[in-house]
Amino acid sequence: MRLPARHLFSAAVASTLLTGCFSGASAEGEGDGDGDGKRVRVAMMLPPRSALSPLSDDAFKLSRWSTAETLVKLDTDGDAEPALATEWQQSGRTWTFEIRDGVTFHDGTKLDAEAVVRALTTAATASPKPRILDGVELTAKAQDSDTVTVTTADEDPLVPQRLSSPQLSILAAKAYSGKTVNPVGAGTGPFELTEVDGTSSATLDRYDAYWGGKAKSPGIDVKFVPDGTARAAALRSGEADIVEAVPVSQAALLDEDLITEVPMPRTNTLYLNTEKGVFKDAGLRAAAREAIDAESIVKGVYEGRADVAEGLLGPALPWAAELRPDVRRTAAAEPNGRTVTIGTFTDRAELPEVAATLQQQLQEAGFKVKLDVREYANIESDALAGEFDAFILSRATVLDSGDPAAYLYSDFASDGSFNISQLADDRVDAALKKAGGTETGEARRKAVIAAEAAVLGTDAAVPMLHERVIQGDAADVVDAAHDPRERELVTADTYVK
Repeated sequence: MRLPARHLFSAAVASTLLTGCFSGASAEGEGDGDGDGKRVRVAMMLPPRSALSPLSDDAFKLSRWSTAETLVKLDTDGDAEPALATEWQQSGRTWTFEIRDGVTFHDGTKLDAEAVVRALTTAATASPKPRILDGVELTAKAQDSDTVTVTTADEDPLVPQRLSSPQLSILAAKAYSGKTVNPVGAGTGPFELTEVDGTSSATLDRYDAYWGGKAKSPGIDVKFVPDGTARAAALRSGEADIVEAVPVSQAALLDEDLITEVPMPRTNTLYLNTEKGVFKDAGLRAAAREAIDAESIVKGVYEGRADVAEGLLGPALPWAAELRPDVRRTAAAEPNGRTVTIGTFTDRAELPEVAATLQQQLQEAGFKVKLDVREYANIESDALAGEFDAFILSRATVLDSGDPAAYLYSDFASDGSFNISQLADDRVDAALKKAGGTETGEARRKAVIAAEAAVLGTDAAVPMLHERVIQGDAADVVDAAHDPRERELVTADTYVK
C-alpha cells in the first residue's frame, strides 16, 4: 500500500526502530514441528506497570496471552461459564465452587482448593485491592481438596462474574513467595510465561500438559511498543503477526483486510475534579460539558471510527440506550476566564489530540486551559490524587466483571479506588450500592442505568465518545481473538501458518 508523503518519514523511523525487535523468536518464528504453526509475534501497547502482577491491570496481559486463568469465564453476553471451576451454587452470602480435576500449574504442582484459597485471599487482603473487589469483603475457605466456599459480607449476586476478572487469576504457590506476586512459570493456561525482560518483552512457550488440550502454536513472543506508529509499522513490515490497539491515524494506512474494528465497552471521558479547583463549582462543570462538541472529536480525531457518547455506557451494551432516562443537570455558569489544567497521557495516540481539541473548545467557551501530557506510568498517581482540574481517560466500562456496576463503583463511589473526579455524593453512593446488590438480569440493568444517571447528573464526568478496538492481524494469522473486553488475544487455537 502506498503511503501519503506526509507519513513517509514517521513510517520509516518506526520501521527502523522495530527492525529486529522480534529477533529472539525461535528460528525466525518457525514452529517446533509439534503443532499447527509458527510462534506468534505480538506487539502490545502498554508495557507492564507492576512487573506483571495479576493484582494490577497487568493481569489482562496474562489473560490475553492465555497463561493465567480464573475460576470462571464470561460468554459473549457477560454470563458466567466454567473455567477452573466446573460448577457453583449460592446460599445466602456464601457461594460454593467445585474445582476442576486434572489441572496442573506450569511448575507441575496440582490445582486444588488450597491453591484457590491462597490466590483469592492474597487478592482480598492486598492494598490496594484489585478494582473488582472495591467495596467487597471476601473470604475464601477450602471445604475439601476440590471444594471452595467464597463468602461476602453482604449477599452479592455478582460473585461468579467477579471471579472471572483476570485480577483474580489462580497461580501456583511459588508465585506468592516474595513481596510481589510473580506469574513466571506459575499459571495454568496453554502457554507458560518463561521470561520477562522488564518493560521490553516477554516470552511464552506452549505448555504441553494443559488441561484443555495442546495449543496450536509453539509459543508467543511479545514486544511492548508504546508508539502507535511503530506498532502499525511492525504489521506492515512483517515484524509482528498481531498488533493490538492500532491508532486511528494509522488504520487508514493499512490494508483493510489486515484490521478488524469492533465496538467496544470503552468510553473516552473527561473527568472533572469535584473536590477542589475550578470544577468544584457544579455550574462550571456544566459549562465545560456544554462547551464540548464530541461529534467534531469523533470526526476530526477518530476519523469516524468511534461513536458519539450519550452516556457512560455505549453501543457495546445495547440495552443501555434502551433504558436510559433523561438526566437532570445543573445550569451552566460563566467561566469568566478561569484557568484549568487538563491532564492526559501519550500511550493512547488519540488522547493528546483529544486534549488539544478540548483545549480549543473550552477556550472558546471562556476558560483558559493548560495541558499536561505524559506517559501513563508517570501521570496516573497524580490523576488519582486529584492534582488536575480535569483528566481525559479512555476507560473500559466492563473490563473486570462483564458488569458495569463494578466500573461505576470504582470510578464514582466515595471510596472507589479509581475516583479521579474525587466525587463524594450520597445520592450517587446510594444508587451504586443498589446497583451492586441487585440480582443479575433486567432489574440489575435498570439499577445500573439509574446509577449512571446519578453520576451524569453531577457532571463529575463528561462522556465524549465510545471507542472501537482496531486490531491488526497479519494475513497468515489463524484464529486470533477479537475481544471487546480485552481479555483474549492469543488463545490455544491461534497460530501463524
